[in-house]
Amino acid sequence: MSRSLKAHLSLLMVTFIWGTTFVIVKNAIQDISPLLFNAIRMTVATVCLGALYWRKIAKLDVSIFRAGVPVGIFLWLGYEFQTRGLILTTPSKSGFITGVSVVLVPLFMALFWKRKINGYTTVGVVCALFGMYLMMVPGGVGSLFSGSSPVNQGDILTFGCSISFALQIIFCGEATRHHAFEPISFLQTAVAMVLMWLSVPVLEQHPHVIWTPGVFWGILITGILGTAVAFTVQAWAQQFTPSTHTALIFSLEPVFAWLTSWIVLHEHLGWRAGAGAALILGGVLVSEFLGSAQAVTPQQTEELA
Repeated sequence: MSRSLKAHLSLLMVTFIWGTTFVIVKNAIQDISPLLFNAIRMTVATVCLGALYWRKIAKLDVSIFRAGVPVGIFLWLGYEFQTRGLILTTPSKSGFITGVSVVLVPLFMALFWKRKINGYTTVGVVCALFGMYLMMVPGGVGSLFSGSSPVNQGDILTFGCSISFALQIIFCGEATRHHAFEPISFLQTAVAMVLMWLSVPVLEQHPHVIWTPGVFWGILITGILGTAVAFTVQAWAQQFTPSTHTALIFSLEPVFAWLTSWIVLHEHLGWRAGAGAALILGGVLVSEFLGSAQAVTPQQTEELA
């Protein structure tokens, strides 16, 4: 089995883990404030990675630090937006709106790194953004375009999450092309952990926790599997896959989130949200499957360097 195939299969495993954690986090934050939950889970992840890769971490230099810090900052922003948003929205909607990060990857590459964007990618971005509009903006009876009530604040926060995770994917891909994945994995979680602990007293008025089984297992599962293992695998795999291929595989995350929410919470999407979810998924597939087939070449992959 080639390293490229192993990388793709590993990213698929990571995507499945992330997709199933939406319900786990939704249940956990009933008994713990969201930013405190993030800080503890990231501490667990950082300790695990520190114990696993301490030899590599001891060799950190300025160049690795500069590459890993931006990844950690966007990881911190992504989780803060997502977890706060989950208080006010459903796991399946959170999953699909987070999935918009996939089409934002080529869009940001075109805007900020001058990567050319082709017709398929443009169509995919438009479809996904329109689908997000349908999910976020409630419509009146029989209404497709007009909103009848304010946009859910949780959905807005989750869109901030999708922007942050798109940038995390891009900067992680850039960092692991120039440095070993182990210190990058540790640095991004360590930076996110520090920022999360600093955020708790500033952004959370009443930090609290009730140590229920849901909170305990939620922290362990998301801290070890969903963070330490998942982001280590991502950092390793992105050495052998371009950021656009990573984004394509991550497009399955909202599908796993919706299936888990449907099975565990019996959550059903209305026709408007369902149409929006279909447009997001369709836009992601068009943008990343058809668009990447035309756009990604070895030469273009190096354009970020």
